[in-house]
Amino acid sequence: MSLSSHSLRRLLPGALLAVSLTTLLLGSCAPVLQRVVQVPTFTVVQTRLTGLTIGSPAIARVTLRLRVENPNPVSARLANFSGSFFLDGAEVGDANLPNIDLPARSSTEQLVYLEIPVSLKTAAIWLQVARGREMPYRVDGTFTADLGAFGQPSFGPYTLAQGVFKQPAILP
Repeated sequence: MSLSSHSLRRLLPGALLAVSLTTLLLGSCAPVLQRVVQVPTFTVVQTRLTGLTIGSPAIARVTLRLRVENPNPVSARLANFSGSFFLDGAEVGDANLPNIDLPARSSTEQLVYLEIPVSLKTAAIWLQVARGREMPYRVDGTFTADLGAFGQPSFGPYTLAQGVFKQPAILP
């Protein structure tokens, strides 16, 4: 069966209208999907200063146990973490977290090992933590979440985790 040019001219406006409506409807879903996707949350379960090396290079070793919750109805892989570690309000170094796989509407615990350079400016703060003084900290940063059909939104910059170092002294 072949179409005459007359038949084709009659079908073309309807086909263009269908394509335009489909594009309009799918395009209008994007804001709806953005409202459906919720930001995964981070809660600090435990913080530990596991070592403080004063020398060249001077390093503070910190272990964070995080509970990461995925409120979304699809599983997610959190990646591309990039952040800054603040101690007593002062930025003391970079904090790069590992990739995290999260089941849908569930949470997981993740250990994060940080090795943060100690400078002359931050050495006194780290010594106070090592001597058991409670010290507020926070991790500010960004990350990307692979949410399958919901896309790969990026979140941040904002405070990913915060709390207070509370531990026995590791230095006199």
